[in-house]
Amino acid sequence: MLGVLLLLLSSSSPGVTVPPPLSPCSRCCDHMPPAEGSGDPPALAEFSHVPEIRTYINMTILKGDKGDRGDRGTPGNVGHEGPPGAQGVAGSKGSKGHAGPPGDPCKLSHSAFSVARRKSLHSDDAYQAVIFDTVFVNLGGDFDMFHGKFFCRVAGVYFFNVNIHTWNFKETYLHVMQNDAERAIVYAQPSDRSIMQSQSVMLELRPRDAVWVRLFKRERENAIYSDDVDVYVTFNGYLIKAGGE
Repeated sequence: MLGVLLLLLSSSSPGVTVPPPLSPCSRCCDHMPPAEGSGDPPALAEFSHVPEIRTYINMTILKGDKGDRGDRGTPGNVGHEGPPGAQGVAGSKGSKGHAGPPGDPCKLSHSAFSVARRKSLHSDDAYQAVIFDTVFVNLGGDFDMFHGKFFCRVAGVYFFNVNIHTWNFKETYLHVMQNDAERAIVYAQPSDRSIMQSQSVMLELRPRDAVWVRLFKRERENAIYSDDVDVYVTFNGYLIKAGGE
């Protein structure tokens, strides 16, 4: 009937153009037969292609409260030593310090003696101490002139020296003694001429140690020579280093 109406309108109004009827929308695949085995109704086939839906979870919403601080871990190995740095700028000179208190001169240790004998001596006994009659130096009175012995007052290392003159045709035999022990010997065989003999020794002494010269007699006559004019026999000693220094 629609066609008859259009025909009438076109014949009655030759100057009016009527557009053709609109065709329904169609897809490019509508002319294709349905897939085999597809039992979906035509209405559901249009919705067979469903877009993929991906779930997104906002993790910031699920973040919990801040936990407690964990235990300190084991320290790692020491690293390699780095190269030395550049030398820094020299600092300013400091102020001069205060002078210290004066020292005590009484703490200095001294000990020395030098004695001589102006008379000759013949040994009457096997052991005879040489007694001296002349004093040159005797600091602190450490040398006992009556016994002919030096008694140590300051412990330390000492130097001792003895000089004697032999007697013609007589033996000379002496010892430098520390207490009752022989430390050094002075010896000369009998001769038709007299000579000077000398001996030196260093000894480490303790307080009250005694150092002296002893004449020793054997089968031969033992003697040392001296006179009232010249000094031939001397005995000397002095402290080199005190024990506490």
